[in-house]
Amino acid sequence: MATNEPKPKITLHWLELSRSHRILWLLEELNIGYELKTYKRGSDRLAPPELKQIHPLGTSPLITIEVPGQEKPVTMVESGEIVEYLCEFYGKHLIPPRYPEGKEGQIGMETEEWLRYRHYIHYAEGTIMPYNIMMLIVSIVSNPPGAPFFIKPIARRIGDGVKNIFLQKKLDTNWAFLEEQVKTAPNGGGYLCGTKLTGADILMVFPLEGGRARTGLTKEKYPALWQYTEKLSNSEGYLRATKKIEEATGEKFVAISA
Repeated sequence: MATNEPKPKITLHWLELSRSHRILWLLEELNIGYELKTYKRGSDRLAPPELKQIHPLGTSPLITIEVPGQEKPVTMVESGEIVEYLCEFYGKHLIPPRYPEGKEGQIGMETEEWLRYRHYIHYAEGTIMPYNIMMLIVSIVSNPPGAPFFIKPIARRIGDGVKNIFLQKKLDTNWAFLEEQVKTAPNGGGYLCGTKLTGADILMVFPLEGGRARTGLTKEKYPALWQYTEKLSNSEGYLRATKKIEEATGEKFVAISA
């Protein structure tokens, strides 16, 4: 039934070179009204202090939801939390059906599509992103800016050791796992959870882009995963989000720093 009640105001606080672009893509897929505020990183590569005025962690993605008649806005800073929350209210089409007909509410009877969705909602930030971040940190430590010339070879040797002994092996295991998951997606696939885009796919795009940029996700070794990542980053919603941020910032959008 139609209502004239004021709608909640959703604001995305978008930070360059961050995971927030996924949330902008999500908002485009949900086709709901929202406000976009953009921020640039400082010379220290950190988020600007203005974000701490909104949430003590000062990180992005960050959304605020101002509800008419409610003094304090709802504020969220976790990517998975934001995706689940917004999909529950506005994006049921981005969540696979949980149960087959006649099996509703029975533990262990969930559809494969839904189980994959729930897995990747948590996997994106809980498993694959930490390895990507560790690889970035090790790369910085391996070539510390301003370090004396005689220190740099030592730092590089330590960093290379961490990469080769631990990090790259963990990443390769995950890329191989995801390659197989893409190949075996339900009903012929196309996406990780089946034939349709889900909130989990939207969350996965950032770690996959990071993998292609610097952590061993290559077209030669993982062709199905590479093609899937291309499909995500060239989808209509992602491209709309990219165009919107380029118009807002006046700069070419870069997903991952070199």
